[in-house]
Amino acid sequence: MISAVISPYSPGYVATLAYMLQSTEYRAGPYLAWYWRTQDFSKVAKRRQLDRTRAARLLMLALALGIVVQIAAGLVLLALWRWHGLAGGWAFGLALLISYPVVWAHLAVVPLVLGRTLIVRPRERQLVRQSERIFKEHPAAKVAIAGSYGKTSMKELLLTVLREGKRVAATPANKNVAVSHAQFAHSLTGDEDILLIEYGEGAPGDVGAFARTTHPTHAVITGVTAAHLDRYKTVAAAAADIFSVAGYLENKHQCYVNDESPEAESFVRPEYTRYSRDGALGWKVSETAVSVSGLSFTLTKGKQKLTFTSGLLGRHQLGPLSLAAALAHDFGLGHEAIVAGIGKTTPFEHRMQPYALSGAWIIDDTYNGNLEGVRAGTELLRELPAKRKLYITPGLVDQGSETESIHQAIGRLIAASGAAVVVLMQNSVTGFIQSGLQAADFKGEVRIEPDPLEFYTNLSHFVSAGDVVLMQNDWPDNYA
Repeated sequence: MISAVISPYSPGYVATLAYMLQSTEYRAGPYLAWYWRTQDFSKVAKRRQLDRTRAARLLMLALALGIVVQIAAGLVLLALWRWHGLAGGWAFGLALLISYPVVWAHLAVVPLVLGRTLIVRPRERQLVRQSERIFKEHPAAKVAIAGSYGKTSMKELLLTVLREGKRVAATPANKNVAVSHAQFAHSLTGDEDILLIEYGEGAPGDVGAFARTTHPTHAVITGVTAAHLDRYKTVAAAAADIFSVAGYLENKHQCYVNDESPEAESFVRPEYTRYSRDGALGWKVSETAVSVSGLSFTLTKGKQKLTFTSGLLGRHQLGPLSLAAALAHDFGLGHEAIVAGIGKTTPFEHRMQPYALSGAWIIDDTYNGNLEGVRAGTELLRELPAKRKLYITPGLVDQGSETESIHQAIGRLIAASGAAVVVLMQNSVTGFIQSGLQAADFKGEVRIEPDPLEFYTNLSHFVSAGDVVLMQNDWPDNYA
C-alpha cells in the first residue's frame, strides 16, 4: 500500500510514463486509460523494458524539466508564505508539490494530441491521396494479403519465393495501415513485377479503404478468427471487413482463401479459389514430414512433381507453402526457382521461430496471437517428439465479449497438446484458461507466474535437455 502511494514520487516515475507512452505507441487514449487504472507505478513494466530511443529520451528530459520547475515553484510559494506572509502561499505551494505526478502525466499528451491533429494526420492524408495514383498507375500485379492471422508470414513467404524469378516489392515487417501503404508506394521504382501489400484490420471499413487506395489485382485471405473484437464486436463483422477486398478484384478467381478457417466459410463464394494443407490451384500435397527444424513435402499436378523442404514449422504451413508454390508457377517461375524459393523460407521473428536453449528446443510464437494460432501451435507440440513438453502463454488480448469462452477453449487445446507443464502468466484471463484445463481433465503441472519479465529472462534455468517448449502469444503491459 505504501509503495503504491509513493510510487508516483519515485525517481523512476518519469521513465515509467515514457514506457507507458511508448508501449501504447504514443496514443493518448490508451495511455490515459492505462494510467488511471494503474495503482502502483513501480510495477508497470512486467513484460519488457523501456527502449531508450531518441524520442523517449527527449520525452523524459521534458517531463523531468517540467517537474523540476513545478517543484521549484511550489517551494518558492511556501517560502514566500513562510517568510513574507503571502496569503494562500502555503496552499498553492503544497498543491504544486503534491500534484506534479498527475499534472505532468497529462501534460505529456498535449503535444502528442496537437501534433497528431494539426501536423501528422493532415500529412498522412495527403500522402495516402498521392499514393492512390501511384498504385493505380503501377503496372505490377498487386497482391493484397488480409486476414485475422498469418498475414505477415504469408507476405514474407510469397516474397521469398516470388523474388526467385520476379522483381517483387513488399510492405515492410508488419506495416499494414494506410500511411504504411502510402510510404511503400512512394518507395517504388515503377519496374516491379509484383507488389505484396499487407492489410491490417483494426476497425470496420479499414480493408475496403485500403483496397480503394492500393487497387489490388489479387487477394490472399489467410483466415478469420476472433481478433480486435474491441472494435469489431463480432467475428462476423471482422470477416465481412476482411472479405470486402474481394469486391475490388476484377477476377474473383484471384481471391485465394484459406480453406482451413471455419469462421471464413460462410463468406467464401464459389468463384473464389481455396487453398489448404491438401494443396492449392490443382497441386496436391503428399509425403509430408514435420520436425522442429521445418517441413518436407511433395506437390504433384498431373505429371508434374516437385519435392520441397522449408524452415517453416507445423502442418498448418502446408497450405500457405502450397499456395506460394502454385502462384509462383502461375506467375511464370520455373520449377527449379520455385523449389529454391521454398527452400529459403524461414519463420518470421516471433512466429513459430525455433532456437536451442540449454539442450532444449524453444519455439517462439509470441507475436500477438489468436485462437487459430493456438490451435496450430498445440497441434505442432502434440506431433513433435520430446522428453518433456512445456507450454507457456499469457493468453490473448482484444477478445471482447468472447474472452471467457476463447480462453476456456485455449485451456482445452493445451490439455490435448501433450504438454507435461503449463506456465500461465498471471492476468485477467488466467482463471479462464485454468477452467479449460480442468474441463479437459489436464493431469500435468500448472504454474502461475506473477512476473513474466523475470520468468522469460531466466527461462534457461527452467528448461532441461530434451525439452520442447512452445511459447505463444503476447500480453502488453497496458492490458490488465
